[in-house]
Amino acid sequence: MDLDEIRELIALAEASGLRELEIAEGTGKTKTRIRIVRATAEQSPPQVDAAPQSLAPRASGNIVAAPLSGTFYQAPAPGERPFVAVGDEVAEGSTLCIIESMKMMNKIAADRAGTVAEVLVRNGQPVETGAALFRLV
Repeated sequence: MDLDEIRELIALAEASGLRELEIAEGTGKTKTRIRIVRATAEQSPPQVDAAPQSLAPRASGNIVAAPLSGTFYQAPAPGERPFVAVGDEVAEGSTLCIIESMKMMNKIAADRAGTVAEVLVRNGQPVETGAALFRLV
């Protein structure tokens, strides 16, 4: 089973409202088992914000792109302060956000120093690989 097939299974579970989905294929040593469990209200991630933040129009700057597909989160946990906000100075390697992919929390770091000019994605929004997340100036 490849990553695209797994993504399709996740989309199927979300679209159908299933709380849990388990698929097994093959036999013996070549058996593959995939189990997808959707978060319940007690486990749910932070609330989705109304709109992205912006300091200036999208003119120039360094775009930080998503290195993988998943769900974008601005804070380390629900109710906690975001890693960065518009106007914050960041150093190269500073954590900007988290992308949750397949129940793994992946910290996304700044690839260079700068000022956060724009947050291009809403908290809790799904993102694809290559999607623009931040603009640094």
